[in-house]
Amino acid sequence: MEKIIFLVDMQSFFVSVEQQLHGYSPSTPLVVSGDPSRPSGVILAACPLAKRAGVKNGERLREARMKCPHLTVTPPHMEDYLNYSIQITRFLETFTELVEPYSIDEQFMDVTGSMHLFGDVWETAQKVQELIDKELGIRARLGIGTNKVLAKMACDLFAKKNANGVDALTLNQLSDKLWPLPIEDLFRCGRKMSIHLRARGIQTIGDFAAMDAEAVRKEWGVHGQVLWMNARGVDYSPVSTETLEGRKAIGSGMTLPFDYIHKQDLHTVLLELCEEICRRARKLHLAGKTISVAFSGKNGSFHRSSTRDEATSITMEVFETAAGIVQNQWKHHPVRRVHVSLSSLTPDDTLQLSLLEDVNEKSSRHQIGYTMDKLKEKYGATAVIRASSLLKSGQAEERASRIGGHYK
Repeated sequence: MEKIIFLVDMQSFFVSVEQQLHGYSPSTPLVVSGDPSRPSGVILAACPLAKRAGVKNGERLREARMKCPHLTVTPPHMEDYLNYSIQITRFLETFTELVEPYSIDEQFMDVTGSMHLFGDVWETAQKVQELIDKELGIRARLGIGTNKVLAKMACDLFAKKNANGVDALTLNQLSDKLWPLPIEDLFRCGRKMSIHLRARGIQTIGDFAAMDAEAVRKEWGVHGQVLWMNARGVDYSPVSTETLEGRKAIGSGMTLPFDYIHKQDLHTVLLELCEEICRRARKLHLAGKTISVAFSGKNGSFHRSSTRDEATSITMEVFETAAGIVQNQWKHHPVRRVHVSLSSLTPDDTLQLSLLEDVNEKSSRHQIGYTMDKLKEKYGATAVIRASSLLKSGQAEERASRIGGHYK
């Protein structure tokens, strides 16, 4: 039996939430910008009215105002968007338990086993739209396919252009519907890759789909193979809710307010990030063996990993490994972004103590971590912070006031 997969996309999601929460009229040309006070601020989302005036996501405010002088600009409210996204997931779960968030405004649904409760595929899609519109006042567009890639392309390439916001793409339709489109329209085909493909005479998705699989692999490696499979509508990945077994790594990163050039300053933010990923690991009752650190700045970037003998979710143990990576690998170039991750994950109830380690000491450090987590959960992220976070280089208090890089 073929699967029936929906990709549910919220139209102009950030703007739609702003309209619902703050009463902006649909006749107001509204955009959400990361920094409304600066002409160089980037537009994160634009309402359909602003888009009809030529305003595009990702362009600068100064450019948008030239196209639409009466533009209304609001800053992002990420906490509101996250709350709405969670509500949407709950509504979709009334149709099927197989709901997989793809991004803050897109979610996959596998309705294969439950669609008979709601009608045929088109009736079910319409009911999904009606429920979200009724409960949240947001318009949803739906792509329908027999796998996630087909559903995604059905939504992006066809449903978003339809008056009713619903369309389907099947394997039988590829030659007539998908393959004549320009190669740039292929799912996950970025600008650089499309330039490479066009240089090889590949103009359409169909041109690429017709290539020999081995030739694609030799020319473009794994990435090329994935794109080739997308062009042929092949995708074996199931729609699944996230499980601990499926989690590969726990990571956290931050963009720094200025270039960090001193090791002690980097240690401060490293410790904050290690504390964050260890808190999340403990919440999931996980621990990891491999610690990875990535730096980037104006002089380039580096990414290095180190694997411990035993898995851990103890902040200072993860930090010691991360600091060792910095000590051995950092060339003292200015750093503007830092990312730390914990991988090779295992349930933390399987942790083994080193023969040279005192049982009570490790148990105590483990318990301290859980106690700090509970205090932060009850009283807020800044209820307990390390003294180093109060230094100029510390970012814990600033990060606590933001979600997704934006103020709450």
